Amino acid sequence: MADRFDVAIIGARCAGSPLATMLARRGLRVCLLDRAHFPSETPSTHMIQPCGVQILDRLGLLDGILAAGAVPLDRLSLVNDDVRIDATIEAPLSPALCVRRLTLDALLVDAAAAGGAEVRTGSRVTELITDDGRVTGVQTSSGPVYAPLVVGADGRHSTVASCVGAREYHRTSPGKLYAWAYFEGVGDREGHARLGRQGAVGFLAGATDGDLYMAALGIDMPELAEFDADRDKGFAARIQMWPELADLLAGARRIGPIRVVANWHGYFRQSAGPGWALVGDAGHFKDPAPGQGMADAFRQADKLAAAVVDGLGNSSPDTALQKWWRWRDHDAYEMYWYARETGAPGAVSPLIRRMLRDIAANPDATQALLGILNHDVRPSQVFTPARLARAAARTFLDEPRRIVATVNEVIGAAKRGRQRRLRAPGMADMAGQRR
Repeated sequence: MADRFDVAIIGARCAGSPLATMLARRGLRVCLLDRAHFPSETPSTHMIQPCGVQILDRLGLLDGILAAGAVPLDRLSLVNDDVRIDATIEAPLSPALCVRRLTLDALLVDAAAAGGAEVRTGSRVTELITDDGRVTGVQTSSGPVYAPLVVGADGRHSTVASCVGAREYHRTSPGKLYAWAYFEGVGDREGHARLGRQGAVGFLAGATDGDLYMAALGIDMPELAEFDADRDKGFAARIQMWPELADLLAGARRIGPIRVVANWHGYFRQSAGPGWALVGDAGHFKDPAPGQGMADAFRQADKLAAAVVDGLGNSSPDTALQKWWRWRDHDAYEMYWYARETGAPGAVSPLIRRMLRDIAANPDATQALLGILNHDVRPSQVFTPARLARAAARTFLDEPRRIVATVNEVIGAAKRGRQRRLRAPGMADMAGQRR
């Protein structure tokens, strides 16, 4: 007799395992499948914002993550050339975390199994099973699995998305490649996260589990060939561009290779249909520069679990999934464009530096900027037209030779804002059908 479940979830990492745990704890019969065996690596920014940590805590996972050596990050420095913002994350917010996926994903999978989900690792999904246009299960390397709902949580190269023909919209090209490495012997284990940019190079760094320190770089995409020719030299040279981080890593020893992700693009995907849904990177991927991906996966899984239970209880699962999809787009929309601009190639312009300097001098604006990273504040509430105009006026005085360039930048920012309002979420399902 074929295996039958209420929900089949494909992909057991940051979106799939928490979703499986949440649904199984609500009494649903869940099958969680992944072609990988755990622990195993996957590309990641490693950073989990406080809103994501709160969900881990609610799932009962935080103590285990801390016991594995993760360091609560309750201090944050945001540095952009000569502009610096230092802040402390205080209660009721949870601290941030920087966790290797080798550690985190294995704990998530174990929690799903302990919560009652049937976990099948080393199981590759080859195709979807459909009945009269509706997804009713998956065919795996070990046989069919039937379920009235199949959720693709299988990342950027999602098999589920490919099989249902989920169309992409708001697609963006990458501005930077991302490279990261681990170091041992770093003295800073006091919970200090660093997010910076020096010239055209972006930085993300913090203490991670296993008594290691993670340092990541964002490098303009045209430099890929040069960087790949000698990763050791290229990584070390760019670390020196931020003296604060270079001093921290002085005398430390790198553990393992330098990992690189260059083949990526940003997108939203059609994320719900008859008998299926996409969650996490399978349905939406943004520039990694602000380190949002894992917290987004947890938050999306949390909302999707409630939508699935609501839909099954009201005998209208498709309606509930469509509503969840609209929420996902609305939730992710502004951060998507903010992340793209954060990871844009080239150095930051004098106009943007002036705006950041004005924010750094205003305690309320500084807290709002930090709130952007935790999904408490929309970017448009901080980077307002009035703040842009004030920054432009100061830039005209500070950089009179750049008046034309600054005017063009202001016009471009206003134009992009209008275009994005015209392409606002709420039209996501129709946009997905048109592309």
